Amino acid sequence: MQNIETLLSPTQFLKQRFSIADDLRAYETWWEQSGKKISEAVDRAGTPLLKMFDRFGARIDEIAFAPEYYTMLYRGYNAGVIEKLFSDKSLLPSYQIGYVASFYDSGLYCPYTVSMSTAVPLSKYGAADVREKFLPHMLKRDESVWQGATWMTEARGGSDLGANVDTIARKNGEQWSLTGDKFFCSNVGAELAVVAARPEGAANGVRGLALFLVPKFRANGERNYFVRRLKSKIATRSVPTGEVELRDSEAYLLGTTDAGIYLILEVLNLSRVANSIGSVAIAQRALAEAYYFAQNRVAFGKPLIEQPLMRAQFEQRMNDLQNASALAWYAARLLDAVHLQTPPYSDRYHLFRLVAHLAKYHTAEFAAQTSKWAMEVHGSAGVLDEFPIERLLRESMILAIWEGAPHRQILDALEVMKRKRAHEMLFHELAPRAEPHALEEIAARVDSLFSLSQDEMEAQSEAVFRDLAQFTAQFV
Repeated sequence: MQNIETLLSPTQFLKQRFSIADDLRAYETWWEQSGKKISEAVDRAGTPLLKMFDRFGARIDEIAFAPEYYTMLYRGYNAGVIEKLFSDKSLLPSYQIGYVASFYDSGLYCPYTVSMSTAVPLSKYGAADVREKFLPHMLKRDESVWQGATWMTEARGGSDLGANVDTIARKNGEQWSLTGDKFFCSNVGAELAVVAARPEGAANGVRGLALFLVPKFRANGERNYFVRRLKSKIATRSVPTGEVELRDSEAYLLGTTDAGIYLILEVLNLSRVANSIGSVAIAQRALAEAYYFAQNRVAFGKPLIEQPLMRAQFEQRMNDLQNASALAWYAARLLDAVHLQTPPYSDRYHLFRLVAHLAKYHTAEFAAQTSKWAMEVHGSAGVLDEFPIERLLRESMILAIWEGAPHRQILDALEVMKRKRAHEMLFHELAPRAEPHALEEIAARVDSLFSLSQDEMEAQSEAVFRDLAQFTAQFV
């Protein structure tokens, strides 16, 4: 089977696209020697404990993980998952570290992702004194590092931010304070969070939103936000997710109040690309586990991998993995080239937006379907939680939800295609490699979709969007 050796190692798989640094190889070696066992133990332990009060009744809201969790967590920060964003002046090394982390523990990639999505807008849009006060803490490569988080979602939902964000920001002189409740807060307990809120008196809808930086502690040392509860969820157990209460919480405005929605979408797009990278890593891990089992499971006189149907399925999945990887890293490279732009954005930025939606949609579904298939390869062993496949399928389920469900990716992509003609830029990029007739066909289908009324266009969009994502993955 071609390229099978690359399947078993995340850095070997990445080597097809990048020169791999020695420290990235060392990070993978740590996972193989120590990290895998720690990750398995953390996952079995389930939802961590929230210690809301100390013995004297004071509110502390500490997340109680086993010490080994922090050994695993800090290893990625030690590898430079945030610091390299600035020392290397590129997002790609961070995404590569995230790929390796997600191959072994996709939940762990969430803290790194939301820390990235905090550090980048803080550096880009924070006032000079705010950057100087907070950013150096996020660039540490030891246990003193500060983590970030991105809290947008409220109880009424996440996709329709304009209607569902009720958190109010009030300005008192130069200081802002936020009051509201955030419903699905990944990496709860972080030292810093970027938070969507509506300045008092601002317009309704998304145009009235702004982005704020909220530290864990007030200037006087008291807690600045509170954790109502942690959530027991079907998916990742190695990242604490909870509900947060903001009560006159001290905050710092990022950018300007009239550009908040653009900053919020920039944050989401950083995470959407990370979601795509992590999805491909999970799919690779699922294929690797299935291959190991198929090599050693004998049925009807020979190993499963030697059965013609099984071998054909592996070949197809390997090809699909390569395509999904190409699409995810295409999105990452485009973002790396445009992420420092500010509104109004260039055409290249709008091309990135379209590709980010395509990649997030396609890779999340691919990860879930590949994990399901790997469970089928294992038969009854695949459904037992003592073996890795059950966890991979469980963790892959969240990938379609994080940073916007599939329908949100489709509808937002329609907007950037219709208003910015981003698909025409995409077709121009793909033309040198795409089969001409196939390119003409998908272009005609997109044009036909846009000839419909708005309601008809949305209702009939998924099939075209799905095929556009597959087409792009094949020829990018």
